[in-house]
Amino acid sequence: MAAVRSLSKFFSLRSFSTTTKRAYADQMSFTFAAGNQVYYEAKSVKQVDVPSFSGSFGILPAHVPTLAVLKPGVVSVYEDSGNVNKIFVSSGTVTINDDSSVQILAEEAHPVANIDVGTARDILSKAQSELSSATNDQARAEAEIAIEVGEALVKAAE
Repeated sequence: MAAVRSLSKFFSLRSFSTTTKRAYADQMSFTFAAGNQVYYEAKSVKQVDVPSFSGSFGILPAHVPTLAVLKPGVVSVYEDSGNVNKIFVSSGTVTINDDSSVQILAEEAHPVANIDVGTARDILSKAQSELSSATNDQARAEAEIAIEVGEALVKAAE
C-alpha cells in the first residue's frame, strides 16, 4: 500500500511539475495548407479565427492545445504586420500544439477576395436543386453538405 501511495505521489508531483513548467510563446508558428495551395508555412502570426462545429473561436499564442474540425466558413489570419487575410475553407482540421504552433489543413481553401458572389449563389442554387431531386439518403446527405458550403460561400462573398 505504501508503494501505491508513493507512486501516486510521484505522478501527482510529476503532473504538477509538467503543468507549472509549461511555457507559452509570445508568438505562434502557423501553417495553413489545402489541397490546392499552401497559404502559410511556419509563419509567425498574432491571431487566427476559425469556424468550427463547436462554434467559431480565436487562437492566440497561449491557446490550450486543441484539435477541432473546421466547418465551411472564413478563417481570418491576423498577421504580425497588421494585415488581416481572410480565406474561405470548405472543411478541414485545426491542430493547436503545446509549443504554440498551429496547423490548419483544409479540404479546399480560397481567398475571400477571389470569391464571386454570383458564382457562389449559383453553387447554392444548384445544391438546392440537387436536394429537391435527391432520390436516396446518400444523395440527400451530399446535397445538404453542398448547401452548407454554398450558404457559407455566399455569406463570405457578400
